[in-house]
Amino acid sequence: MSFDDVVELAKRRGFFWPSFMIYGGSSGFYDYGPLGTLLKDNIINLWKKEYAREGAVFLDTPVISPADVFRASGHLEKFSDIAVKCPKCGTPYKLESLLKGLGITEIAKTVEEASAILEKYDVKCPKCGERLKNPYDFNLMFRIGTNDLYLRPETAQGIFINFKNIYNYARNSMPIIVCQVGKGFRNEISPRQALIRMREFSQAEVEVFYLNGDDFPVPDSYADLSLLRNTGELQKMKVSDALRSGIIGNRVMAYFLNKTYDILLKLGFKQDRIRAREHDPGERAHYSSETWDFEYLLDGDWIEIVGVSDRGTYDLGRHQQFSGENLQIDGKTPKVIEPSYGVDRILLTIMDSSYYKRDNGYKVLRLEPHIAPVHLAVFPLQKKDNLDRIARDLFDRIKAVDPFIFYDDGGNIGRRYARQDEIGTPYCVTVDYQSKEDGTVTIRERDSTSQVRISMDELIERTKYFPDSFTELFKQ
Repeated sequence: MSFDDVVELAKRRGFFWPSFMIYGGSSGFYDYGPLGTLLKDNIINLWKKEYAREGAVFLDTPVISPADVFRASGHLEKFSDIAVKCPKCGTPYKLESLLKGLGITEIAKTVEEASAILEKYDVKCPKCGERLKNPYDFNLMFRIGTNDLYLRPETAQGIFINFKNIYNYARNSMPIIVCQVGKGFRNEISPRQALIRMREFSQAEVEVFYLNGDDFPVPDSYADLSLLRNTGELQKMKVSDALRSGIIGNRVMAYFLNKTYDILLKLGFKQDRIRAREHDPGERAHYSSETWDFEYLLDGDWIEIVGVSDRGTYDLGRHQQFSGENLQIDGKTPKVIEPSYGVDRILLTIMDSSYYKRDNGYKVLRLEPHIAPVHLAVFPLQKKDNLDRIARDLFDRIKAVDPFIFYDDGGNIGRRYARQDEIGTPYCVTVDYQSKEDGTVTIRERDSTSQVRISMDELIERTKYFPDSFTELFKQ
């Protein structure tokens, strides 16, 4: 199984595909199809519920902001990548990605350091073989026409500039957890790997404002997490133990690292393909004093899917300085811990983590039932002898309880099962000749392919409590 297999399935079955294809496409942009839209919504809804349980509030702010916002945040000055363009074929490269692909581990922090690395390793263009030179800073912000407006590169700034409004809404109480889901825009030098590196992408960001770290308990971790230190040391331990030993900087960071890990496991990620990697000081964003990336092992490479950063007082301090507004509480500037989730990357890597082939060659997405885009599929065994009418009637009854279901009467029953397995549908209901006799149907579970028989009335009742009631049914 490879990453390309997952992308092929996604395009063919309606999860996502490149945008603007009738005009030849445009790199860095993808459309979500019918199934991908539902899967994305289910991922976001799980995330929302988990943070709502923490007492979070939610915002929705504009994707366009005046330059003053990003001047204060530091993005206009510092939000850039070092790039290099082939002088012969004109292909642009993000230097960090190019060097990583060549096995070069040195990180250039300045254009001067980048020039030295290119010369030291005699780096050549992968496409035409020409020697690369003259790297440059490439700002990742999208400017809107000649106006002093920009598309946001992150949703976070809309939260920071609303801090006073949120604090008033919270009746002057702290800490405050604020969440926002929305689009971000980055003028990527070389978009690649489908949903991994795009110019328009979805984020689910959390800003935790606090004055006293004691407001958050030491996390009661239930699972070991692989922690890769910036020293290169890999350790497997509970987040609480990492906090006590000083590996993690403070209690709030530890609490939300643990929260993030919990959410990833609930989404269906396997522990052995997830790690948290500590950023090297020179690698951190300009606003961060400590950053941990949750990474997923995709096709042999570790890919960031969530970043958790200690933004300290940087953002509120800068916005207070540039706007003149007092953003302090009792003379103190609140600190911020930020878990930032890459929704598109999470969706793609969940599909990769869930994908496997049966011995007969059929493909299956073993998605967790609570995030599957289709909950149930209903089939007549055959499209005759009134079985299709009974199945249609049952489908309509179920749909009144749960609209995320599918009806299929095309082809043999085995092919219909296979089609649903491939899109991650956890349960298939079949109306057969016994259904006409006693009003029962078979329910097939996707991963084990085992079947149980229950009455149609019981099926309707269990659908009200999907998916737990179905999980219990197959444990009996």
